[in-house]
Amino acid sequence: MAQDVSEIRLVIITGMSGAGKTEAMRVFEDLGYFCVDNLPPSLITKFADLFLKAESRRRHLALVMDIRGGEFFDSLFGSLEQLDEAGITYQILFLEADDQALVRRYKESRRNHPLSRQGRVLDGIREERQRLQELRGRANKVIDTSGLDIKNFRHEITQTFAPEHRYVPLIVSVISFGFKHGIPLDADLVFDVRFLPNPHYVEGLRDLTGNDETVDDYVLKWAVSRKFLDKLAELIHFLLPYYAAEGKAQLAIAIGCTGGQHRSVVIANNLAEGLRNANNTVLIEHRDIPYDGVNDEEEDALEDRPAHGGSDEEDRAEPDGDGDDTDVGNRGLGVEGEA
Repeated sequence: MAQDVSEIRLVIITGMSGAGKTEAMRVFEDLGYFCVDNLPPSLITKFADLFLKAESRRRHLALVMDIRGGEFFDSLFGSLEQLDEAGITYQILFLEADDQALVRRYKESRRNHPLSRQGRVLDGIREERQRLQELRGRANKVIDTSGLDIKNFRHEITQTFAPEHRYVPLIVSVISFGFKHGIPLDADLVFDVRFLPNPHYVEGLRDLTGNDETVDDYVLKWAVSRKFLDKLAELIHFLLPYYAAEGKAQLAIAIGCTGGQHRSVVIANNLAEGLRNANNTVLIEHRDIPYDGVNDEEEDALEDRPAHGGSDEEDRAEPDGDGDDTDVGNRGLGVEGEA
């Protein structure tokens, strides 16, 4: 079913080359907009018509147009008149920055300005600024990105074009893994729990995993394990609001032991449970449990064997007490693609 014209929210993103239009498009994508980069202005009405007829629930459309379009860009004002005649409401976001900031961004990216292929970057910037004066005057929102960081840039766009946008909670992924299989590539935080007493050396526990209650009980009966888990949870609870305030959408926390079967699984499960109880959105993955099975003799060669020559973990840690005797220490806006 075709959508009603009044339901469409159309934003035209334009402005100076190098002022941050690529980053702006990413923000609009995160806000649920369907985005198209470098669309010739003459196709706006046709594209909007196709968007209206599409069998889609999307009602928000963002189109990036700038001087890269060459002679096609000159037809923008005519296309805007056609939108007015069709009754399609639109807003114009104009991005700019001072000459110094734009020159710096072009030098850092080593890209040529669209209007200075054979000359100086500064000459192209000045020519473009002059040509865009009229369009800037018609903009609903002008953002100067000269000294703006990405966090505040996103805030400016969201407040203007999606004030109804609700805070999306940070998604926390807790991953258990074995160091012998490698650290997860997407981990933001990595914690090594190989210092904890190891169920691998306990008869009857070796062939189980940290998902089994007996293994969980064994790992957490030691004071050092409980104290570490408490301190780790305290650290993560402290960090989460700061990561969220910076606009981070996902946080991957990796907990590693030697094989990824016992200790890391127990700590990951308990950390995830505590985070969920605090109303966080939490995903959990035990990466290496299906890797090659729990009865892995290679772990014997790689693992930290009992330091005192004994076969029982009681030689290494005490299940009671406070555990104090155990040492537990262990981007900016710029020229990209457009501009």
